[in-house]
Amino acid sequence: MKKEFVVMVLFLIISFFLTFYLQGEKIETQEIIEDRGVFVSYIELSNYLKGKDQKNGEIAIKEIVTNIEQLGFNMIILQVRTFSDAIYPSSIYPWSGVVSNVEGEPLDYDILDTFLKLCHEKNVRLFAWINPYRIRGDENITDLSTLNPAVAYLNTSAVYISDGVYYNPANEKNKELIVSGVEEIIKKYDVDGILFDDYFYPTTDVDIDAEEYTKYQDKNPDVTLAEFRLMEVTDLIKRVYQLCHQYDVLFAVSPDGNIDNNYQLHYADVKLWGSRQGYVDYIMPQIYYGFYNETKPFIDVLAEWENISPKVYLMPVLAFYKVGTVDQFAKGGMTEWMENDDIIMREIVLSRNSKRYRGFSLFRYDFLFNPSMQTTTTMLEMKNMKKIIK
Repeated sequence: MKKEFVVMVLFLIISFFLTFYLQGEKIETQEIIEDRGVFVSYIELSNYLKGKDQKNGEIAIKEIVTNIEQLGFNMIILQVRTFSDAIYPSSIYPWSGVVSNVEGEPLDYDILDTFLKLCHEKNVRLFAWINPYRIRGDENITDLSTLNPAVAYLNTSAVYISDGVYYNPANEKNKELIVSGVEEIIKKYDVDGILFDDYFYPTTDVDIDAEEYTKYQDKNPDVTLAEFRLMEVTDLIKRVYQLCHQYDVLFAVSPDGNIDNNYQLHYADVKLWGSRQGYVDYIMPQIYYGFYNETKPFIDVLAEWENISPKVYLMPVLAFYKVGTVDQFAKGGMTEWMENDDIIMREIVLSRNSKRYRGFSLFRYDFLFNPSMQTTTTMLEMKNMKKIIK
């Protein structure tokens, strides 16, 4: 009887470890299903498409999509509106001077439609990336097309000019304009998602929304300016989310990776958006930090975002543009990106442990594929990254 008991115990132990081993093998070899995105900004669009006719433009777009797909990525975040403009025929915004020789001058083909067709042929999803408030990156308004909706608002409180030209985020007409621009895209194009980047309030200056805040304070005297601005941005976010879901389109926001900056500079209530449903589907924080950044080490920042985003998908945006460079703001860790060639790989692996992890994205295309910007370090970083995404 004793011998039978020992045999039974040994059998159970062996069975346990065999089961664990087989399950471990299955987990180890199982392909990780994740979104892998690359940001294609207005800089790339200008570099590769500006002034090109349909034939040459389509060749350039095909190369961009093919490069991304062959690297093992399945999402493109394409900047379709940078300066109150459009890279597609729009009844609201003028043709972008980023891709046309002059703002408002039409191209003979539809860039967004071309990207979409090529992306979906290769099972690559496309998110239309919009900068909602920016009209110009400097104060020069001489090249604004008469078709640009901002022209009608110049010299009014709806437009703010200082270190750039911006729509006032608290102005109701501006909100309606932005929402109508989103609706035009999702009604006309089979995009998989809409994304807003980290540019919300462009300034902390009290003048940008003084008129709206004064009116609001008449009935709500206890609400601070910061609280008011957080509510105004959130109002737009909620409207866009609801609109996108009417058309079964996802909505994402890519905020500043520094959570404090979102509240102190941009007035983006990321804690609210991440902790409740009804604002965003994805939160894609720009965690542009290395492991040895003295102020914001990657591991700590990732954990902060995981803690404040329990109700939405978390998809970190990683700083491929820093590979091989000196990071001046990292203090003691400023040479980390020069001395290592596996930072992105390690950041992806760590991100995969987050409970709400959905994938990652890299900023931006040129630093991955433009030969003139590639260094030995970037090539080694790509080689190491491929080990965990193929």
